[in-house]
Amino acid sequence: MVSKQIRSGVTILRASVASIFIVHGLTRVVLGTVGHFGAFLANWGFPGGPTVAWAITIVEIVGGTALGIGVVVRPLALWFGLQLLAGVVMVHAKVGWFVVGAGHGGAEYSFLIIACLLVIALTDSASYGLGRAGHETR
Repeated sequence: MVSKQIRSGVTILRASVASIFIVHGLTRVVLGTVGHFGAFLANWGFPGGPTVAWAITIVEIVGGTALGIGVVVRPLALWFGLQLLAGVVMVHAKVGWFVVGAGHGGAEYSFLIIACLLVIALTDSASYGLGRAGHETR
């Protein structure tokens, strides 16, 4: 049985990571940059770049909300992890490791969030139930 403190800590981690995706998607919508993101994806060879950009943005907002409340935790952790990994390959790896300081725009932040998503998928009790936060079946 997992302690209440660990469950609480993982819940805070899950909600925090979820908020990053929600804000990321909402900011793209509010600033009107979904089209720019779509053009970027099209330049990378994604067919239907703008459609893919909207799909990613919607998943960030709706999926981020679901992740935050503990619904479909593992599939969303996988989706967001793969999304971040794609960002590392497409953008961040070529500029190095550091986000700021010894570099700019690198991969370290993405790897930290991927690690957080792995912890969430492996330890969050919502991952083991029917998607309900705090429901433990072990």
